[in-house]
Amino acid sequence: MILPSPAKLNLFLYINAKRADGYHELQTLFQFLDFGDEIEFELTNTGEIELLNQIDGVPTEQNLIYKAAKLLQNHTAYHSSFGAKIKLTKRLPMGGGVGGGSSNAATVLVGLNHLWKMGLSLSELAQLGLTLGADVPIFVQGRSAFAEGVGEKLTFCEPKEKWYLVLKPEVHISTAVVFNDPNLPRNTPKLSLDQLLSRKWGNDCEKVVKDHYSEVEDLIQWLVQYAPARLTGTGACVFAEFDNKEEAQNVFSLKPSGVSGFVAQGCNISSLHQTLHLFS
Repeated sequence: MILPSPAKLNLFLYINAKRADGYHELQTLFQFLDFGDEIEFELTNTGEIELLNQIDGVPTEQNLIYKAAKLLQNHTAYHSSFGAKIKLTKRLPMGGGVGGGSSNAATVLVGLNHLWKMGLSLSELAQLGLTLGADVPIFVQGRSAFAEGVGEKLTFCEPKEKWYLVLKPEVHISTAVVFNDPNLPRNTPKLSLDQLLSRKWGNDCEKVVKDHYSEVEDLIQWLVQYAPARLTGTGACVFAEFDNKEEAQNVFSLKPSGVSGFVAQGCNISSLHQTLHLFS
């Protein structure tokens, strides 16, 4: 079984407060893209989780794919005899703010739940996924959503499915650096979803990221010549929206050297769930 592990964009991201436990209260709008990694699963009865390829610099025990598989496997002893061979085809940039690791974890939870016939609901899988990362539940649920709290309170919605050009400069951004920066806005007023949808969208992390990483600032300044552009998540990817694929591809063909990226359409139902439906 081969399943997609799609990218996401934060169409907006606002930081409302810092909590006593160190996490931040936020409001953000997630939308999936029809582009991402792929994960191949082979069912085994050895009880072992075998990764057929590794990510450079990431030990197996810290790999979110492995951690998600073990988490699900250990959720009930009844299924502990099941195992899997898992192969990742990586297309999404690491540290790009497009959710690669979280998406991988979610695809493993959803895929192995199906393959192992565990019968867990999406809500149960999302709850498990939250222990792996704040963005995992949205990928498990597979529907575009307005997220609040630390990202776990979801209200499903359907923003316009525009075309996006996503670009990444040659820089790896530390999320911890961004969220620990004293200049990060932490008091943006909370608004209703209707209020937010009717406003011009932005990202509270963007100025801090540009202050630390000039490559991001330079890329946004270049991209904004062609279309409204902003940061996704804490970066390093920036994106611009277009009404059609051709416009996005035309700008992509002009991108500066040393910059990677892709063109994709926004999707309010993730490709993971669209594909999994074919196996049901």
